[in-house]
Amino acid sequence: MANPTLTAAPRKVAEIAAPSASRRLLSLDALRGLTIAFMIMVNNPGGPGAWREMDHSPWNGMTATDLVFPGFLFIVGITTVFSIEARLARGATRAQLAKHIIQRAVILFGLGIVIHGFPYYHLAHLRIYGVLQRIAICYLVVGLFYLVDKRVWTKVLLLAVVLVGYWGLVRWVPVPGAGVPGRDVAFLDRNQNIVAWVDRQLMPGHLYEDAPTYDARDPEGLLSDIPAIGTTLIGLLIGLWLRSRRTISTKTLGLVAAAAACMAAGYFWSIWFPLNKKMWTSSFVLASAGWSLALLALTWWAVEQKGWGKTKTGKALLWPWLVFGANAITAYAISEWLHGVFNLITFHAGGKLVDPEQWIYLHSFMRITDSGWRALAYCLIYTAICFIPIWALYRKKIFIKI
Repeated sequence: MANPTLTAAPRKVAEIAAPSASRRLLSLDALRGLTIAFMIMVNNPGGPGAWREMDHSPWNGMTATDLVFPGFLFIVGITTVFSIEARLARGATRAQLAKHIIQRAVILFGLGIVIHGFPYYHLAHLRIYGVLQRIAICYLVVGLFYLVDKRVWTKVLLLAVVLVGYWGLVRWVPVPGAGVPGRDVAFLDRNQNIVAWVDRQLMPGHLYEDAPTYDARDPEGLLSDIPAIGTTLIGLLIGLWLRSRRTISTKTLGLVAAAAACMAAGYFWSIWFPLNKKMWTSSFVLASAGWSLALLALTWWAVEQKGWGKTKTGKALLWPWLVFGANAITAYAISEWLHGVFNLITFHAGGKLVDPEQWIYLHSFMRITDSGWRALAYCLIYTAICFIPIWALYRKKIFIKI
């Protein structure tokens, strides 16, 4: 008869051991895939009339759509820990890793510009800021910082400096031509704020919300990269927590506690510093991180603690998100390029010059009378189309790394 003490010990050790450098966390892969799929949906909402949660908040406030991009940066922070530790375990030097981080950031930044310009590349108005560009900057700063200093307290200190410093910058630095926010001009005024003013000086004619007057701005502008780095830092701290030698159930409780703390802090701070995704306010950093943590806690509990990845039903539920997550950047690029491809193909229909996307929308989706359901149907089908080439890559075990 087997000794129960000897058979129980290995299970306990396995439960408390930190994830190995080479082991992939299915929960994190699934969360990445779910996030990129929702990003494709909300980036292609199907015209006006979409439900409020399927569109960005016009200014102050926060919708489910506003949570997507910070959720992806949060995941970048987590994966930075696992990626660097995996490469160190394989024998890479810190100099090699630093070179890799810089090269990857440059490629991501350049790819973002290429995506924005496709297919015409009007250089006079080519957008320089963007989603991939912000990911590149945050990854570069946080990755290099972690490479040279792995202490937790330094990350917490930098996070505090970033969030409080950005609040001070936005609240107290005078806006040229307008004055001090909260005294001479409304605090977080849509047009007269230091973030938009800096972008108008640096990138006139190259902004996402461009205009010939003073109201041009960019939601991924230069100064708002500062709090976005804070979002990535929170992810980095969670990556350290997930790699620690604690039990899986303890990590689940830690994620839940962190989610509650971030939400409470973010929503409380929003009383004085409103939630605002376009300016990426410090309260938005904390509140959005809270929601990302809550979703991660759910996927971690289901996959890592309850073992969904080992059951037939669990694998079926996780499959589409694992496919998307395996080539997340590629999926995003395809979703952005697809519109440009359609724009290159035009023909006359009903006396108008249209492209295939417009023709399909008019002759199929417009039959849905409710604008909310019409928008949802469009973004779901668009995301499903983007899924097809990603699925083909996944079946052939092709994973495009940057």
